[in-house]
Amino acid sequence: VIADVHAACQHATVTQELLQAGFHRELLVKVELGEGGEDARGCTVAARIRLPPGIYVDPYELASLQRHNLTKAVLVPAAVDVEAPEYSATELLVLLYMEPNPWCSRCFRAVLPMHGRYHRPAEDSEEASVVLKSPEVLRCCCDNRLSTECWTPAEVEAPCSSKPDGPCQWYSTMRKPVPEELILQVPVGLRQHSSMVCVLTLLATGLCSSLILAAVCKHGHFS
Repeated sequence: VIADVHAACQHATVTQELLQAGFHRELLVKVELGEGGEDARGCTVAARIRLPPGIYVDPYELASLQRHNLTKAVLVPAAVDVEAPEYSATELLVLLYMEPNPWCSRCFRAVLPMHGRYHRPAEDSEEASVVLKSPEVLRCCCDNRLSTECWTPAEVEAPCSSKPDGPCQWYSTMRKPVPEELILQVPVGLRQHSSMVCVLTLLATGLCSSLILAAVCKHGHFS
């Protein structure tokens, strides 16, 4: 009987893909629920993503996208220091709501904009590797009960999009293990260039300050 129960609980398949290049990227997440179990209609599917310190999501950008119904997600913590470098930042938890595929009742997808943080200068490499682990698949069915053999309750402090004002219980499902983790390459500076960068920065700062001071003296009105 136990073997039959586990056979009916098909794994959810999760795939991730990085779009664009450089510091400003987009993470495409696709979820396909298993063939067994309950129908996904009337339920909300989300991906719980743990972003390492080398990556962050801009809460202001996310709020703008949510106003235009382009992306819906919840950040934990909600306040994100977008200026912090990688070595002083902390892990970020993102609950990304998935959009259903109209041609596949078990398929969902969503895109999350994210940005690479500045890393410490490296000795001999112009890129730093940031590892993205596979997300956890969550499901919230406010009007339906999920099979306890296939789904386990998950502690998630976020509303179910179908009933944003009512209490909802999220559930976690089994997922197929991915063959390898997704690796994001972030550009970094080289330590041997530190002196040159400092000199150029001081020269640029001095030049700009002189131009501003000259403009104030020429066009300013002093009483």
